[in-house]
Amino acid sequence: MRGAGRVPQGASPAGVNIGTVHGVAVVGDHNTVTCRNPSRTRELRLSVRQLRAELAERQGVAGEGGLDVIRGLDRELADAEDELTSSGAASPARLARLRQALADAGAVTATMASAVAVGQAVGALLGG
Repeated sequence: MRGAGRVPQGASPAGVNIGTVHGVAVVGDHNTVTCRNPSRTRELRLSVRQLRAELAERQGVAGEGGLDVIRGLDRELADAEDELTSSGAASPARLARLRQALADAGAVTATMASAVAVGQAVGALLGG
């Protein structure tokens, strides 16, 4: 291949070049990324609590299949509430699991306004 690896006279080679660096600090977050928006996080936490209360009321009237769905959703809601309370935010992975649990429980939660509120808050924090 003709001219491969050659840099024209006076031009710099392509790539990244880092010279001397002073006064640098690097901070890690244990490889976690959270969605930080205090007002939306607060809204989600309140909606989660309200939906958990509604689900507790419906457990007595749900059929066997519906009861399994309610329990699964309640577990995800409890985990999300714990994370929101302890860290002040929910990770994108937690929000995605909560969104999926809501979708799976759609037939059971279709008439619950609090389920819609949780879904909207999750969507807002995930950006869609």
